[in-house]
Order: sequence, then structure tokens, then C-alpha cells
Amino acid sequence: MSTPRVTVLDYGAGNLRSVVKAFEHQGAEVTLTSDPAEAAGAGRLVLPGQGHFGQCMTRLEAGGLGEVVRGHVAAGRPFLGICVGMQLLFEGSEEAPDVPGLGLLPGQVERLRTGLHLPHVGWNAVEFTPGAGADPVLRGVAGPEPRYFYHVHSYAVQQAPGDEVLGRCTYDVPFASIVGRGNVWGIQFHPEKSQEDGLRILGNFSRL
Repeated sequence: MSTPRVTVLDYGAGNLRSVVKAFEHQGAEVTLTSDPAEAAGAGRLVLPGQGHFGQCMTRLEAGGLGEVVRGHVAAGRPFLGICVGMQLLFEGSEEAPDVPGLGLLPGQVERLRTGLHLPHVGWNAVEFTPGAGADPVLRGVAGPEPRYFYHVHSYAVQQAPGDEVLGRCTYDVPFASIVGRGNVWGIQFHPEKSQEDGLRILGNFSRL
């Protein structure tokens, strides 16, 4: 069996080493790159992200990587967005109303409408939708019982087409914690900090 290969985009949006290490822990060979030409040749592409939606999206576009992501998805190759990287998949965010997202999935990112403390930090249960059990990225994870994952965020997708939501979390209000459509997946939590289940998701993605 050949070693799975994953390319992680480096566009100056957070510490990426933990994501790289998590994929390596699952047996993947990881390329970390900011070079659009190198990223364009990736078989599996990962977009992590931490921080402000507008700053992350602006850096992604300025580095020529936004177009790489769109081309990768259009070619039908597996793509995964993590944390703010998931939020960038959508049309836009309240955090930066004048900055359009990648527009790969319909919907807007909104500040969590809650009286609880923000950011939402910690382990919270994710309940899976009926179709999640058949999703290859959630193999061995999704089921009738919720699983716990580590979240750190103040913004989330609270309104999304039901068939794209694979897992929902509630922090006073429900939001999409896992989404997927075709060859595109997004996860709001940090899989590299979510122990066995989070690592299993990364391993599943690396073997698509």
C-alpha cells in the first residue's frame, strides 16, 4: 500500500505544525507549502486557519492560493477546511462583511448568538446527521451517539442546507460543526486537538 500524501496550505494563518504532525501520526506524507504551483499539483489539499476571517481570506487570495483551492475543488480532488479554513469555504462572514469567502458552499458565517462566554472554547458534543455514517471522512466516527471534539471559535455557520451538514454542535445555539458536499469537507473544531476521533478523521481524509 502506498503512503498517503497530503498538502497543507501555509498562508500565514496560524501555527500549522500541529496539523502537519497529526497527519504524520496517521501515516501520511505531508507537504507544507505557500507556493501556488506546488499546491496546484496536490492530490489532497488541506486549508487550516486561525484568527480573523478577513485577514485569512485576504492572505489566501494575495498569495495566489484562493484560485488554487477553487481549481482543486473544480477538478474533483479531495479538499478539507479546518476551523477558520472551514469558514472560508462559505460565501462570507459577519466578521468581515466586505471580504467575500471562497463561495464553494452556500451560506454565511455568523457570530454565535449566545449569552454564554465567547470565544467558545472546549470539548463539546457533535451529533451526526443521518447521512454522516456513509461519509468516507467520518468512517469509524459518525454514528447514533454524539462524539466530543475540541472547539475554539466565536463565529460559525448557523444556517446551512441540511444535506451539507454532517455534524451539529450546540453552544447555547446550534451550529454546523462538520459539513461536506462532494469532494469538499469542512470541520469547525480542531481535529489535531480532538484525540482519537479527530485523528481518525484526518487519517480517513488522507486515504481518500
